[in-house]
Amino acid sequence: MIRTISLILVIFIWAVSASSAQINKVTLKDLKALNGTWFGSLTYLDYTSGKPYTMPADVKVSIIKKKNCLLLVNIYPNEPSANSTDSLKISKDGAYMNKGAVKTVEKLADGSLKITTEHLGFDGNDGKAATIRHTYTVGNQSFIIRKDVKFNDQAEWIKRHEFSYKRIKS
Repeated sequence: MIRTISLILVIFIWAVSASSAQINKVTLKDLKALNGTWFGSLTYLDYTSGKPYTMPADVKVSIIKKKNCLLLVNIYPNEPSANSTDSLKISKDGAYMNKGAVKTVEKLADGSLKITTEHLGFDGNDGKAATIRHTYTVGNQSFIIRKDVKFNDQAEWIKRHEFSYKRIKS
């Protein structure tokens, strides 16, 4: 009798934990609204001065279906020598974006999608070990990429940088 009750309790606990476990995944389809040109700014924390700095920043996003990724051409109107190209690769199973494990996928009240990823890495002027969190907010008219850092020897997250873009209506 006790073994039966114990077995039922174990099965119940397993079923509840399995049903409450959320599997967060991302697909290229979730990011299709990003295709095109965006205009905005980059605000980053200057670790030397400890102050934020904002500059104009634009991005051209192209979807590359064969590679399951987005190509991001970063354009800095006031600093063309800083222009660069990045990619945002989604793993085949949708559980990773670049190096980051997808932690949350949330549909916001305005219809935007908010995706949060985390990975272990290094940051700062002296390359200290840290947890890196990227938050991508994807909407039809706005696109935000935010990077937060929590150094291993600190309890607080630091907002490292944020790209904030708007789509210009034509």
